[in-house]
Amino acid sequence: MDISVILPTYCERDNIENLISAIETSLLPLGREIEILAVDDNSPDGTAEAVRAHPARPGGQVRSFVRTQERGLATAIRYGIQQSSGDKIVVMDTDFNHSPSNIPQMVELLDEYDLVIGSRFVTGGGMEDRKRYTFSLVYNWFIQLVLRHGIRDSLSGFFAVRRQALFSLDLDGIFRGYGEYFIRLTYNACRRKLKIVEVPVFYTLRQHGFSKSRFGSMLRDYTLTALTLRFRKSDKIE
Repeated sequence: MDISVILPTYCERDNIENLISAIETSLLPLGREIEILAVDDNSPDGTAEAVRAHPARPGGQVRSFVRTQERGLATAIRYGIQQSSGDKIVVMDTDFNHSPSNIPQMVELLDEYDLVIGSRFVTGGGMEDRKRYTFSLVYNWFIQLVLRHGIRDSLSGFFAVRRQALFSLDLDGIFRGYGEYFIRLTYNACRRKLKIVEVPVFYTLRQHGFSKSRFGSMLRDYTLTALTLRFRKSDKIE
C-alpha cells in the first residue's frame, strides 16, 4: 500500500460512512493504492458494522478492527499503525473536525518531510469554535514555552508521517493515554531531528454524535506530560 489512513473510532456510526467516502474521494484520484483502517473500541452503536458494510472502490481497501480488551484513543492509533502497510501513514479524527480535503497536500509533502502536522495556528488555519480556538492557542503557547521546540500545534492529532520515520520512534512510549500522545510524538520527533512542517487546517464543528473529551482530565494530563518531558534530563532537545 502507498497510503494508510487510520481512524480511531468510538460511537461514530453517523459520521464514519460519510468520512470514509470523503477520504476515498480525496485520495483515489491521486492514483495511489490506499487503505483505510478503522480501529473501533467495541462501540455499542454499530460503528464497526457500518465500516464493514462500506462498498469497496477500485484502488482502495477498507479494514475494520474491533478491540474488546484494550481501550483508548492513543492505543487505538498505535494498534492501527501496527496493522497498517502503507509507506505513508495518516491519522485523523472521525468527527469531521479534520477535513479529508487536506490529506492530499499532507501526503504529497511527505516526499520532502518526515512529519506533516495539520495545524490550526499557522497562517490560514483556524477553528469554527472560537472559544475552543482561543483556549487551544493559549495552551499551545504554554507548551511551546515549556518544551522550546517551536511546534505551533502540539494538540492537533491530524498528521501524516513516513512509515520509516515513525518506526524510528518509541511508539509504545508515545502512544498511551488520550490526546497527550501528540505532545510526546511531536517532542520526540524534534529530538530525533525529523524534518517537520505544519500546514494550515481549519476545524469545523462535529457533524453528529458527541465529544469524548473531558476538559478537566485533559488539562491535567496534557500539562503533566509537557512538564515531565521538559524536566526529564534525558528528554531535553539539544
